[in-house]
Amino acid sequence: MSTKDVKRKLRAILSADVQGYSRLMGDDEVATVKTITEYRETLTSLVNQYTGRVVDSPGDNVLAVFGSVVDAVQCAVEIQNILKAKNEDLPENRRMIFRIGVNLGDVIQEEDRIYGDGVNIAARIEALADGGGICISGTAYDQIENKLALGYSFLGEHSVKNIAKPVRVYKVPMDPKDVGKKRGSKPWKRIAITAGVLLILAGTAAAVWNFYLRPDVKPASVEKMAFPLPDNPSIAVLAFDNLSGDPKQDYLGDGIAEDIITQLSQIHNLFVIARNSSFSYKGKKVKVRQVAEELGVKYVLEGSVQKSGDRVRITAQLVDAITGRHLWAHRYDRELKDFFAIQDEITREVVTELGVKLGEGEGVRLFGSSQNLEAWTYLNKALKQFRRFTPEGIFQARKLSKKAIELDPDFSGGYVMLGWTYLLPVRMGFSKSPREDLNRAEELANKTLALNDSDPAAKNMLGYICLVRRQHDKAIQQGQDAITLAPSVADSHAFLAESLLYAGRPEEAIGEMTKAMRLAPFYPAWYLWTLA
Repeated sequence: MSTKDVKRKLRAILSADVQGYSRLMGDDEVATVKTITEYRETLTSLVNQYTGRVVDSPGDNVLAVFGSVVDAVQCAVEIQNILKAKNEDLPENRRMIFRIGVNLGDVIQEEDRIYGDGVNIAARIEALADGGGICISGTAYDQIENKLALGYSFLGEHSVKNIAKPVRVYKVPMDPKDVGKKRGSKPWKRIAITAGVLLILAGTAAAVWNFYLRPDVKPASVEKMAFPLPDNPSIAVLAFDNLSGDPKQDYLGDGIAEDIITQLSQIHNLFVIARNSSFSYKGKKVKVRQVAEELGVKYVLEGSVQKSGDRVRITAQLVDAITGRHLWAHRYDRELKDFFAIQDEITREVVTELGVKLGEGEGVRLFGSSQNLEAWTYLNKALKQFRRFTPEGIFQARKLSKKAIELDPDFSGGYVMLGWTYLLPVRMGFSKSPREDLNRAEELANKTLALNDSDPAAKNMLGYICLVRRQHDKAIQQGQDAITLAPSVADSHAFLAESLLYAGRPEEAIGEMTKAMRLAPFYPAWYLWTLA
């Protein structure tokens, strides 16, 4: 091959091998081959999800190449987390534990194979990793230092065979309590210089400790919180950022966040901030600390969505605002058809991380939604129109809701939305046939409950219909049923407050409206009207 035929590329290389592979083979060849075949398939699948490519897998080694160091390191973390879970199902002496090294370097590509110093360095770095751990080179670290909130420990400079200069090596901590801490994030010589300057300026070693061990997010102050923290785990889900560059795609980020809020609100052991409050930060550059202090919550979930053709990339991260630590972060690169599976997976991960135990039936009820993306899209567009609270907006929402139902006749959310487009005009006084519109809304609420008898939104709508008809006792019962099904829905408490008010029970109404206002600190104006 002539020099001009050589194809050189700058790539992120991931090298992984099994710790103690020879021992495993010596103990039981058949079981070892079976396990490594299964694990290799898992690794290959994850590499593909992170837009990488496995280029070689001899023996117990897996070599993969990525166009992005961020993708490579995130993939490495995901691999170790998933394999750790898999190993828990195996006897301790049969567990297959991988070491991973990641390097950014120049490689020679020949057909489907890659060669060169970049590959060799990745392999040498991998050998420095602990079992179940990850090491990265200095060139890789320089690319992700400020992009991934993982925390890194500098292991010094290491000589690599056939490489002239020593290679900087960093360890990526896999212990959740270490995530977000920067340990030795500079080479030791520069650390010494920086430390000396800080000691001179501050006169104390505490300043150095603070600087290099500060969490990724500045912790929120419990004393500065606008509201006392609830006893149960409390969370605000922010609107997911739209990274597509097309404002028309906003509905994806809004929709996934809103659905997660709806799902979490149905869990009895969680305190979930209402959509209208958490979405007030949309499009603003705010810090997690500010969100937590203004809404009075311990946890914040944020993320982004980017759609390209028939694929979607969704990122999500859960932050403990009190400690400033990232509890969980993940990126999903999937086909658009997997959109709802990703949404449910994020919700499950949040529930798991917060240590919330689901009550009987909750796990099933949480994830009932349309699996038809087009129908879901029409519903989210309908919601946007409906929230204009104008006759034209409500009329547009009605048309969009009908379209959603046409696409998915079993979509309970479509019937609820359609029902409100008949109910609200009656309440607001611009319905041309109030009796017929109320009856139509009631039919749609009952249709929803026929599809899902645990739908709190349908209960709320029935309660409001009863309120308009002055059937106060029935309205109160429906409102109480809605809260039983989903305790953290602010509007449910507000609707119940209205029913209690008109039933002549103002003290109870004040209590419910106060709960609604706590769940929705940036509450709509009508909450104040009812409270007054």
